[in-house]
Amino acid sequence: MTTTPIRATLIPGDGIGPEIMDATLKALEALEAPFEWDLQTAGLAAVKATGDALPPATMESIRSTRLALKGPLETPSAGGYRSSNVRLREAFKLYANVRPTKTIVPGGRYENVDLLVFRENVEGLYMGYEHFIAIDDDPEAVAIATGVNTRAGSRRLLEYAFDNAIALGRKKVTVVHKANIMKALTGIFLDEARKLYKSKYQGRILMDEAIVDACTMKLVINPWQFDTLVTTNLFGDIISDLCAGLVGGLGMAPGGNIGADAAIFEAVHGSAPDIAGKGIANPIALMLGAAMMLDHVKLHDKATRLREAIDATVNIDKVRTGDLGGSANTKSFTDALVARINKR
Repeated sequence: MTTTPIRATLIPGDGIGPEIMDATLKALEALEAPFEWDLQTAGLAAVKATGDALPPATMESIRSTRLALKGPLETPSAGGYRSSNVRLREAFKLYANVRPTKTIVPGGRYENVDLLVFRENVEGLYMGYEHFIAIDDDPEAVAIATGVNTRAGSRRLLEYAFDNAIALGRKKVTVVHKANIMKALTGIFLDEARKLYKSKYQGRILMDEAIVDACTMKLVINPWQFDTLVTTNLFGDIISDLCAGLVGGLGMAPGGNIGADAAIFEAVHGSAPDIAGKGIANPIALMLGAAMMLDHVKLHDKATRLREAIDATVNIDKVRTGDLGGSANTKSFTDALVARINKR
């Protein structure tokens, strides 16, 4: 049976990006995933090559394929160019950031964690409406940022989260907010959640609410009281990283950015320039991002095989990279994973 090729944009990324992308492509090749890649660049590599962190060719490729697998992109702190990730979310209306967190390596501080975070991805304080006000001789004496949440944007993300949680057989959705203080900015999100639940989802799945600071404390004390969490942009950024820490760190954390015009899958960790080129990076997060991508294009069997191969490589074969307490490098881990995939 011949499988129709699926065109997709490939962005290796910065730092360790090319290394973990190469590892992930080897796994996808072993699975015979039918992606037809259009290689493009973004981030620091693109700035060096073209002067633009998101060159027109990259944008046009994603517009054409509507699907991308992306390595980590370097963004300078404070000054410098604007985040390519944020620009991509805005350009392609990638309103839902999906971050699954599941225990792979047993024996850590927490066992059997299985959380799913839905983060609003294009509104809130990440819209970048910022400016300085000068006082006396200091042109940057006061910094002001404006957050923007809309009912339409909140409802769109909430519907996506509830619909997917129900489809995946999840039991409960927790709406995370700060409406006790930020009564307008996050109150609008909570209000939409309550309305939607009453009109559309009550009786199909449970819903509860949590104030963000209390939620972070409860996640650390007892993460098993949560199932699926949905929240605004800034809170989702923080909570999803906290959840990753419960299962060993960002090296185990994939992400999907889903929108009206495209879907982009990634590892959510940074470019780790301090270990770039050393061949020791853990590729699991990007591989799990590729598994999310396989699910997105309805290749569920291949997605399951990839996740099962990762689990078996880590827990049966005991092949683990240094961040997981092992001695494997990127290549030896990838070789062991590919061998696992090929055993089928």
